[in-house]
Amino acid sequence: MSGPIARTVHRALALPAALVLALTILAAAATASDESDELRVDITRGHADPLPIALVDLAGESEADAKVGRRITEIITRNLERSGLFRPLDPAAFIGQPEGMAVRPRFQDWRIINAQALVTGRVVPSGAGRLTVEFRLWDVFAEQQLVGLKLSGGADAWRPIAHTMSDKIYERLTGESGYFNTRIVYIAETGPPDRRIKRLAIMDQDGHNLHYLSDGEHLVLTPRFSPTAPEITYLSYERGVPKVYLRQIDTGQVEVLGDFPGMTFAPRFSPDGNKVIMTFARNGNSDIYEMDLRSRGVTQLTDNPAIETAPCYSPDGEFVAFESDRGGSQQIYVMRRDGSDVRRITFGEGRYGTPVWSPRGDLIAFTKSHRGQFSIGVIGPDGTGERILSRDYLVEGPTWAPNGRVLMFFRSSSRDPDSAELVTIDLTGRNERILFTSTAASDPAWSPLN
Repeated sequence: MSGPIARTVHRALALPAALVLALTILAAAATASDESDELRVDITRGHADPLPIALVDLAGESEADAKVGRRITEIITRNLERSGLFRPLDPAAFIGQPEGMAVRPRFQDWRIINAQALVTGRVVPSGAGRLTVEFRLWDVFAEQQLVGLKLSGGADAWRPIAHTMSDKIYERLTGESGYFNTRIVYIAETGPPDRRIKRLAIMDQDGHNLHYLSDGEHLVLTPRFSPTAPEITYLSYERGVPKVYLRQIDTGQVEVLGDFPGMTFAPRFSPDGNKVIMTFARNGNSDIYEMDLRSRGVTQLTDNPAIETAPCYSPDGEFVAFESDRGGSQQIYVMRRDGSDVRRITFGEGRYGTPVWSPRGDLIAFTKSHRGQFSIGVIGPDGTGERILSRDYLVEGPTWAPNGRVLMFFRSSSRDPDSAELVTIDLTGRNERILFTSTAASDPAWSPLN
């Protein structure tokens, strides 16, 4: 692999001022090696052994700085291990510790324990409520520095700094963009099945920094992130009538997205964030509509007696995937953005639904049900290459990490059908992980990079 492939670039979600990070490139301590010889994790293969990596606790001149350094290192370690591509080595096996950021490591000490990559760094005293972290990523066998960066932010920015460091390490060693400095919005569920309380919740991708965005007084469903602004769209039954809402994450400001006489549901943003596509049910018929968020003009895209719902834009905004039973059973279709050139892409046994286009544009994730079992799978936009990644009693709601290499969905067990948990899985289908939450969780949506 020669480097990162082309991908859709999203504008970052706004962060509080204390968490805005400044990034500086540190001068290389050694000349970079030829790219063909560089350490690189091949993530295009169906299965690869995780790369052994040594992460040394970030040093600090004071105990307080050292404590922050240990926290940052712990987060990076968990992020990389959870990706399935890296095997962080046990610190108890470390023979020595780097003497400082300006000193080249004794690479022979790290080769003995089979470390192929090494991360060193320190927390730099900044004062004035600021936090600065320097770190370097080393290729142990080539004895070369691969990354040298300085990151700065507010005193409370150690967690986003850790996620940003994780992204930089992941990007340098895989050639793909990272996904650790992101957030998940989902539905937090509590209470008995007949009195279920569902609240909007948001957290970091690793399950930390949980905040509730609604109080549970009204039913909420299907939250989705804007790709360009810190806002979400979702369905709510406020005042007993289902409507689509826009909510600013930071300010809490909420507005109704149009006032349709029928039921609107399954909203999603366009890639440029200027439009929302959704289903509008009127007189017993469900069709797909697009709304311009600036003019509030509405365009009908489908006009068919079948049930048509779950629309999702392609990352270039030129096409829309959706589910429909116009062919007699629930299947996935793709059409141009104006509603023309409709073509069916799924033909397997069972019912297909909830198509979600990969940020890379190469795959569409879907939910499939057949003979009482649910599956999460992917398929090419042209209908080729269908693969099932996970099967269970009930798996639904796929959402993509912004690099298009990892999916999240929610799962309920046959042992406890009223429970729901969030699960991540990579495109190989081998690295499936539970993302633990304090309540049952459903309908996840992955943010773009912060």
